[in-house]
Formats: sequence, C-alpha cells, structure tokens
Amino acid sequence: MSGSEEEEQYDFDYSDEDEDMENAEAADLHVQIENAYYSAKQLLEGEAPRREEALEALGQVLALQGERSDWGFKALKRTVKLLFELQRHDEAMRRYEELLGYTKTAVTRNEGEKGINSILDFVSTATSKNWEILQRFYETTLETLKEARNEVRGQGEESRRLWFKTSVKLGNLLYEIGDFSRLSKIIKELLASCSEEDTDDGVRKNSQLLEVYALQIQMYTAQKDNKKLVSIYEKALRTKSGVAHPKIIGVIHECGGKMYMMQREWDKARSDFFSGFKSYDEAGEPRRLQCLKYLVLANMLSESQVNVFDSQEAKPYENDKEIVAMTKLTDAFLHDEIKTFEQVLNRNQEAIMDDPFIKDSIDSLLRTIRSKVLLKIVKPYRTMDTQYIARELNGIPLSEVESLLSALVLDKKIEARIDQVHHTLVLLDRKPKEKFQTSIEGWCDALEKFHSLTVDRIGTGM
Repeated sequence: MSGSEEEEQYDFDYSDEDEDMENAEAADLHVQIENAYYSAKQLLEGEAPRREEALEALGQVLALQGERSDWGFKALKRTVKLLFELQRHDEAMRRYEELLGYTKTAVTRNEGEKGINSILDFVSTATSKNWEILQRFYETTLETLKEARNEVRGQGEESRRLWFKTSVKLGNLLYEIGDFSRLSKIIKELLASCSEEDTDDGVRKNSQLLEVYALQIQMYTAQKDNKKLVSIYEKALRTKSGVAHPKIIGVIHECGGKMYMMQREWDKARSDFFSGFKSYDEAGEPRRLQCLKYLVLANMLSESQVNVFDSQEAKPYENDKEIVAMTKLTDAFLHDEIKTFEQVLNRNQEAIMDDPFIKDSIDSLLRTIRSKVLLKIVKPYRTMDTQYIARELNGIPLSEVESLLSALVLDKKIEARIDQVHHTLVLLDRKPKEKFQTSIEGWCDALEKFHSLTVDRIGTGM
C-alpha cells in the first residue's frame, strides 16, 4: 500500500471515530435534556407542586440545548404557565415572547399554534384576571401571526384560524374592561376576515360570523344602543349556526332577551332567556345561572302564572344557592304577597341587586306586583282611603299609590276617580249608556237561547 493510500485510510478511520464520538455526546446531551424536562414535570405532579424547583429544571433544558429545539419549546410552554401561576407576569411575558420565536423554526407550524393556543387558553381562564397582562399576551400573539395570516391558502389556514380565535379573545377582554372604541376596531377586522373569499368553508365561516355577532351584540347591549342591537340580532338569527359553540348561541339569546326587556316585550324576552339558558346549560357554562335569573325576572314581568322551575331544564337548579332567592321571589309574586316579596329583595341584596341588569328591572317588577295587589284591595269597595292602600302596600308613599291608580285607570283595569285633597279613591259605576247596552245584550242572548230551545222541541215532537 502506498503512503498516500495509507493516509487516506487513516483519515477515513479518524473521521468515522470522531463522528461516533459526536453522536454519543449528542445522544448523552439529549438524555440530559429529556431527564431535566421530566424531572420538572415530576416536581409539579405531587400533592404540593414544587414550582420554583421545577422552574430551575426547565431552565436547565434551555441551557443544555445548543440550538432551539422542540424540548426547549416544551420547556418554555411550561415555564410561561408556571410564572403566570406565580403572578410573575413580566417574566412570563418575556418567556412567551421567546417561545413565539421558536414557532418560526424550531417546531412545526401545527405544534407551534397548538402551544400558543394552550397558553392563551390557560391565561384566559386564570382565576385572578390581570387585564393588562392578558392584553399584552393577545396583542403580542397577533403581531406574530400577522404575516402568517396573509399567506396563501393551504399554507396559512391554521395561522388564520389562530389569528381569528386570538382576536375574539382580545375582543372579549376589551368588552370586559369597557374599551368599546378598540373593540369596534377589532370587530371591523374580524368581519373583514369573515368576508374574505378564501377564509374557510361556508359552515365554518357562518360559525365565525356568529362569534363576531355575539361580540357586537354584547357591546350594543352594554351601550344600550337598541337600534344597532336589533339589526345585528336579526342578522345573527338569519345566520345558520353550523358548528357554532352553544356558548355563542347562549350569548346571542341572552342579549336578545335583554333587548326585548328594553322594549318591554316580556314574553319575547322570556322566550329568548329560556333559549339562552338551555344553550349555556348545554355548554356547561356558569353563565346559565345568571340567564336563569333573567328568565325568572321576565316571567314575573309578563305576569305569567307559569312557574319557570316546572320545566325539565330549569328544575335541577331550583335549589341552587344562587337561585333560591329568585325562587322565593317567584313564589311571593305568584301569590301576590307584597310584604314577603320586598323582604326577599331586602335580604338578598347581593344575590339579586348586585347584577345591574336585574337592578334596573326591579322598579318595573315592584310596580307590577303592587298593581296586582292594589287591584285585589280595591275590588270589593266603592270608596277607599288611599292612605290605607299605602299601608297595605308596605308603606309606600301616597304619590306612588296615586301613580299606580292613575296607570290602572288609563289601562281601563278600574273605573275610578282619585280625590287627592281628601286622599280618597272613588270607584265609579259604569255609564248609563254602557249599562243599557249590557242589558240589551243580555236580553238578546236570552231570546236567542229561548228560540233555539223552542225549535229543538218542535223538531223532536215534544
């Protein structure tokens, strides 16, 4: 063998050994990274999670990796959630920004977007809401997804869907904090996305449209802009729900019920609240209890004698601690027990009056039950002392009694005259002309019955 051939053989053997050593080192490093990650996971699985130690182990994963890897992505995902749980929001945000960089090169698009969605869902459902940090999470995510959203069809579909979901989450946050100016801009962008020809198939597009309509409907309900609310509500009803989440359908019907309440269309409100309650119940949403309270409220305002809790869907919640006050209120209302009704209101301020929507409707509710009781009080009498009526209605002011009586007269539920000087209610006889008309109608009915009876007897030969 020549010298040059020996050199080549030597070089080849040396390179082979070097590669084997590198592979062994890489395998060893991979094992160390994997062990550090699972060590962190184990520290979190005990009865008392050791979060600080887990953070150190996850930090080792990031320190050991040479280049960005899927293990680093997994470690960052857990790190962000841990820091968020520990209320170290600024650190969580920095780590999240670092994680977003991994989505472009270190992991597949699908893995990256699942990871992002997982974190956004986690921070959205955290028990202690920090609106400012949530807003930063959403806005940073949207900025990262901006380019991906504009990719051609087939390559950016998942990114577009994630952009849409994140925008809706940001929209819901802006609604919660009452930033309607920015919410309007988000809604405009979402509607533009839905109108794009290549956004998605028809069923999914309708589902996304309903999510946007739900946001709009909530905003217009909060702003009490009934004109715009009616328009969007009707659009939502015309849109086929497709695969829309029942929570979205619940939101639309709840706000529809509130819209009808503003219009004093109690029966329509009752129907929408019931639909909203059923949708929330199907979705397992805690909001179902609040919607059930609204249903009870609308049912009372419509003066219906039907007990809401007789329905199969509502019955299981009749004894829920949040609903008991409303069931007592309903019972007092159905039996016209004004004193009990007001006692329930006074004793359950938090459960009933803490909701601004219910609080706004209580005046109408009190007026309704007082009117019902007042009609019963005056029915047997020709004259009554309005001060006595005030006492029977739980000591309300005379001015309120007179207002109630005036409304009953205008609605033709009673014929009466109010003597404000002597604080007297005088119930009037019907006018002579009306009495004569009633008598004539009675005679005609009697003659018709007599004629029919005579014809029948002649026909049967009796």
